[in-house]
Amino acid sequence: MQKITEQAGPYRHLEQQSTLELLTKINREDQKVALAVEKCIPALTALVDDIVPRMQRGGRIFYSGAGTSGRLGVLDASECPPTFGVPPEWVVGLIAGGDHALRHPVESAEDAEEQGWIDLEAHNIGPDDTLIGIAASGTTPYVVGGLKACRERGILTGCVTCNPGAPVTEHADHPIVAVVGPEVVTGSTRMKSGTAQKLILNMITTTTMIRLGRVKDNRMVDMQLSNAKLVDRGTKMIVDALDIPYEEAKRRLLLKGSVRAVIEQ
Repeated sequence: MQKITEQAGPYRHLEQQSTLELLTKINREDQKVALAVEKCIPALTALVDDIVPRMQRGGRIFYSGAGTSGRLGVLDASECPPTFGVPPEWVVGLIAGGDHALRHPVESAEDAEEQGWIDLEAHNIGPDDTLIGIAASGTTPYVVGGLKACRERGILTGCVTCNPGAPVTEHADHPIVAVVGPEVVTGSTRMKSGTAQKLILNMITTTTMIRLGRVKDNRMVDMQLSNAKLVDRGTKMIVDALDIPYEEAKRRLLLKGSVRAVIEQ
């Protein structure tokens, strides 16, 4: 296959250019990302519509990736509990090489195809769960192995990649392919490809959680009140929803423990 993500970047002799020139060119390329993601909306719709009923039956979302892709999956998964007030088991991010790989490169971890399934099996992945493999290149053996094993067992699969026809798409019921083009720094998929992946993962979990009733109007009514900023945010939601004074809203929030509990009482 021809990897678009590995093609030569559109600009040459970067080391000879000024800071302004470099920033302008990076920004120019970044503007292409949202348009590439927009083309994925039909495929994303089908994926989310398959995920929601599975999660209503108790299923979970698993992300699997290596390097930047794996880190983005872990990031999106880790933000779901504080944002939507859901258990951490609802969305699980797995990265080749384990948690150590979040901060440090782990040699050859992404090349272990069988480890992709081993890591999923440790979480007792089952028929109501969904695996979304994340791989900008679309060739990562760790991701391909997990997708292949899940599909063989009838577990719903999706993938997020930036290369059409990549191996991950062959093992995904719902392939999501965001073609953002070559990177400014050739092959550095932490740039446009990573940005596209971040947008797509945000779209998947946010839309899924809204469909599961974890948002009311446009408010994070189930968010965790883990710091003063979030208590203030929740208080303002209640003020807006119930038209009561700030201090009374805060008193009720701290008493009930969640925005939902206050506004739905």
